[in-house]
Amino acid sequence: MGRLMTITLAAGKGTRMKSKLPKVLHQVAGKSMVQHVVDTADRLNPIHNIVIVGYKGELVKEKTEGKVEFLTQEKQLGTGHAVMQAKEQLKDFVGTVLVLYGDTPLLTTNTLSNLIKEHEEQKAAVTILTTKLDDPTGYGRIVRNLEGHVTKIVEDKDTTKEEAEINEINTGICCFDSELLLEALAKLDTDNAQGEYYLTDVAGILAKEGKLVTAAVTDNYEETIGVNTRNHLAKAEKTLRLRICEEHMTNGVTIIDPNNTYIDSEVEIGQDTIIYPFTFIEGKTKVGDEVVIGSQCRIKNSFVGRDVKIESSTVIESEIGAASLIGPYAYLRPGTKVGNEVKVGDFVEIKNSQIGNGSKVPHLSYIGDTIIGENTNVGAGTITANYDGKDKHRTVIGDNAFIGSDSTLVAPLRIGDNATTGAGSVVTKDVKEGDIVIGVPAKSMD
Repeated sequence: MGRLMTITLAAGKGTRMKSKLPKVLHQVAGKSMVQHVVDTADRLNPIHNIVIVGYKGELVKEKTEGKVEFLTQEKQLGTGHAVMQAKEQLKDFVGTVLVLYGDTPLLTTNTLSNLIKEHEEQKAAVTILTTKLDDPTGYGRIVRNLEGHVTKIVEDKDTTKEEAEINEINTGICCFDSELLLEALAKLDTDNAQGEYYLTDVAGILAKEGKLVTAAVTDNYEETIGVNTRNHLAKAEKTLRLRICEEHMTNGVTIIDPNNTYIDSEVEIGQDTIIYPFTFIEGKTKVGDEVVIGSQCRIKNSFVGRDVKIESSTVIESEIGAASLIGPYAYLRPGTKVGNEVKVGDFVEIKNSQIGNGSKVPHLSYIGDTIIGENTNVGAGTITANYDGKDKHRTVIGDNAFIGSDSTLVAPLRIGDNATTGAGSVVTKDVKEGDIVIGVPAKSMD
């Protein structure tokens, strides 16, 4: 592959989405549509990865990550006008220009690599990615001559009766010779039904000048279709999530029911992990080997170590060590770090806390802003009272401690190693190593 520039058009509002959010920022499989396109483009190793923004452009810039160059289209006067915003970059570039659209999140690197390869092998002026539809209504038609070369692309509103019957359609994705593209952009006009500068007219201009305009047909039409409505968004979501599940299954993950399992695009999952239906694994979550994730779990931006078992629980921005047991109905909130071989049982909520190796919080407890040592047992119904109405305070519990059922631990508080609290105790003062305290307020038995 030669020198490459990618230009992604992402300036439109997307009125059919009925949203205050720019269309390209709507998410599919946990990532905005434009981010999907930018990431796919980045894997092609372009010299320039350019995004053309317009409507709420600052928001698009803020929400789009990666080595991206942003250019602004102040007035949306068509796709040709959008590409014109990159004229300065084009002047200093010789190679292939790949034009993409920010609302096509299903595009794959493989399809684009094949398009670029064909363009460069043919030494074409333009190579258009096309597909065939049973009902091409609404899409630009590809008009070919007897040799099979493209003579022009006709937008749906501008077709003649004969052209409207053509079922090969323009996906909008195309490769250009950079120098010929720059020359043709200067020749565009707005003599069409929309009164806009069509990028598709570049193909016609170059074809009339005797330049080679070719088309590469893809059989996977779903990959190329843009998302314009909430209906389209749902279909794209389903397609991409099934693709993600298939990839994980190929890599050694068991997914009981891919149609009812929802895994975001940046999730990593180890081999021999089993995932049950109605589970959501989101963001940049990493799941180790031999994990079992039961039904109705939600795990977001978290780390799950190997051989962990999670049942019907929510885990947000947390870490779970190897061989730990979570749930059912546990809630691990942001900042939680669970060690190895830990038990977090049913109806336990943990927030911004650390649970040491081998410790247990079996059921019906709230642990907030707390550090628990190793091999400590926290009895049912234990509450860490971490909030005094103004500030949050920390509780520290040592190793091998035993917290009796229904204990209330009023922070700030420190409970030493091997200490014990009796059932129902309200602990308001520090407990020394090895001490036993009981009562309300709790007092030492010594």
